[in-house]
Amino acid sequence: MHSNAERVAAVLRDLGASGEVVELPEAARTAEDAARQLGCPVAAIANSLVFAADGEPLLVMTSGAHRVDTARVASLIGAERVRRATPEFVREVTGQPIGGVAPVGHPAPLRTLVDTRLGGHEVVWAAGGHPHTVFPTSYDELLRLTGGTPADVGA
Repeated sequence: MHSNAERVAAVLRDLGASGEVVELPEAARTAEDAARQLGCPVAAIANSLVFAADGEPLLVMTSGAHRVDTARVASLIGAERVRRATPEFVREVTGQPIGGVAPVGHPAPLRTLVDTRLGGHEVVWAAGGHPHTVFPTSYDELLRLTGGTPADVGA
């Protein structure tokens, strides 16, 4: 297993998460890729999207079936501007590549919003630190693991 995935797995164990990191046969760089390999609805994939909110990192965990409304997110957090982060910024603040960003295991905690639409699924799948890894969790556990704030972030 990739070192990023091992780090995420260790953090999940330390936090008492119910699921474990598993390796996928193919890279899952999109929610559709992950859902196809896992045999679950795209809406049950918890995408980890990093944004720059007035220059500060913001992690938004959103359902794979929805897009993030950056104007709504800016309003929710009191930011003037929220924009998608560059791949370099994502790696700098998470230590992980786009397509594999886990909700945990970053060099420092990130302010996190968790899409309320994920709450409609008994099991949600999140990336495990590398595009070939994921782990199962629940909406409530995702909130606990990330210290995130529930939010309607969808467009």
